[in-house]
Amino acid sequence: MLETMPERITEAEFAALPHDLGHIELVDGEVRTVPTGLKHEDIGAILMYFLTPHVWKMGRIYGSSAGYRLPGGNIRVPDVSFVRRERLPDGESPDAFFNGAPDLAVEIISPSEDRADSARKVAEYLDAGARQVWQVYPETRRVVVFRSPDDVRTLAEDDELSGGDLIPGFRCAVSELFQLA
Repeated sequence: MLETMPERITEAEFAALPHDLGHIELVDGEVRTVPTGLKHEDIGAILMYFLTPHVWKMGRIYGSSAGYRLPGGNIRVPDVSFVRRERLPDGESPDAFFNGAPDLAVEIISPSEDRADSARKVAEYLDAGARQVWQVYPETRRVVVFRSPDDVRTLAEDDELSGGDLIPGFRCAVSELFQLA
């Protein structure tokens, strides 16, 4: 299906694509496949499990099929995301893409993922108002936390990941994210 797609498509055409195409995003009018696998999904599920008790009253947590319409027109789909309730239309999840960045965007980085695009995603999320972006690297068992372009912290397996003032009380050892990986 992706091989026969026109080089550029509209947001409406993107929204109408079948859901069985895998993890895809709309970037500069082009459909891009984001590499994933079961290890990738394991880490996302573990993170959602750990985050849920801390965020369920504050907003909504989403998995790897929630799309975010960013100001430049790209539709990005983080592996895990969180949006505060007051930012949701009428406090509810929209049926379509969310307008803007999530408060927290988590990208689980596959070895074959394009590093330039990964950096671009972080910049797009932060520019669109994300309060935190986490890049999770299963191969090296580390997490890079971005609170701004200038506030970046790399966490190793023996460090603790924290939600800070965005998700008060959330803490987990980085090693716990990789317990099934």
